[in-house]
Amino acid sequence: MTLYEELTRRGLIAQQTHPEQIEELMNKGGAVFYIGFDATADSLHVGHFLQLTIIKRMQQHGHMPILLLGTGTTMVGDPSGRTDMRKMLTVDEINYNADRFLEQMGRVVDTNPDKAIVARNGDWLMKLNYIELLRDVGVYFSVNKMLSYDCFKSRMDKGLSFIEFNYMIMQSYDFLALYREHNCLMQFGGNDQWSNIISGVDLVRRVEGKDVYGMTFTLLATKDGNKMGKTAKGAVWLDPNKTDPYEFFQYWRNVDDADVINCLKLLTFLPIEEIEEMEKWEGSGLNKAKEILAYELTKDVHSKEEADKALATATALFTAGGEAADMPTTALAEDDLTGDSASVIDLLVKTKLAPSKGEARRLIQQKGISIDVGDGFVTIEDIAFTVEGRQLEAGIIIRKGKKVFHKVSL
Repeated sequence: MTLYEELTRRGLIAQQTHPEQIEELMNKGGAVFYIGFDATADSLHVGHFLQLTIIKRMQQHGHMPILLLGTGTTMVGDPSGRTDMRKMLTVDEINYNADRFLEQMGRVVDTNPDKAIVARNGDWLMKLNYIELLRDVGVYFSVNKMLSYDCFKSRMDKGLSFIEFNYMIMQSYDFLALYREHNCLMQFGGNDQWSNIISGVDLVRRVEGKDVYGMTFTLLATKDGNKMGKTAKGAVWLDPNKTDPYEFFQYWRNVDDADVINCLKLLTFLPIEEIEEMEKWEGSGLNKAKEILAYELTKDVHSKEEADKALATATALFTAGGEAADMPTTALAEDDLTGDSASVIDLLVKTKLAPSKGEARRLIQQKGISIDVGDGFVTIEDIAFTVEGRQLEAGIIIRKGKKVFHKVSL
């Protein structure tokens, strides 16, 4: 099976500019391609991980990736998929975030110089002369055509700033710069980047008279079309300090039955034939598939050791009397107590099991919270329920729903 066939079979490919040429380049090996990562946060998230799996697959077939850190484009901000303008970051913040990205990328893909090119688009975008950019690049862009793209059209009601309007031109210029410097022939990205990618393809053709190609990949979404990778605490991050390995494991362990096979196809390196066999599984078989998904992703993002610990912890929590030392833990200080106790509502907020006291009350009223103070889980029905300081000293476990556990100690 060729690389292109495998990507197709896994459902990874969304849109392409030149399917026949892209298939030939992919299957031949040795092509230079790039994927851009705007440094808008200090950690990559699970949506980025899908892009990293593409890079890894391409590397395994002899291709050379350019890991493009968006130190220049992040100064402007991509309006794609946004209802409002992105927060403006300083140069220092952007460079810090880009450095964190590179560290995390190295856990998934080979970042050695003979296997990957690391580039920062601030190196050329920050040096551009505005008048020259308008004359040499801006002349090739039609405002009417740009406004027809979803990334701009969806923002017209609430307002689109001029700085964001320049983003497409900057990303397109990236492709031109990388073609000139590294003979980069392909740009990949999430399907929300389609308009930016085809604009770059068109710019290289108009300026250099050469054909380059673009491909987008399926966005990580549920069967209902909702974006995956969000929890009550926010994004599912690759940084273990922002989403610890056990929480990461549990996120995938708890995906919907309808989504587990698709996630296995898109995100794991298990043989596609093995995953297709799992499509026949039902009932408890789907629970096993979720466990496999959670283990494989935790192993690939964090390490086999962390995956083993997360699996052991999850297993212990569902075994009577089991120990779960590696589950997420919050340590309280004396100041967190009111007198010699703490209310369950305060505990839910402090552990971030609930984003607010109002949400905490709702969870309790819906009988979604149980607490184990040492003699088994008891469902909490009283919003005024408190836990004594001596119980916290020994350590308690809070369970939200059936599958989310959190240890609290004093």
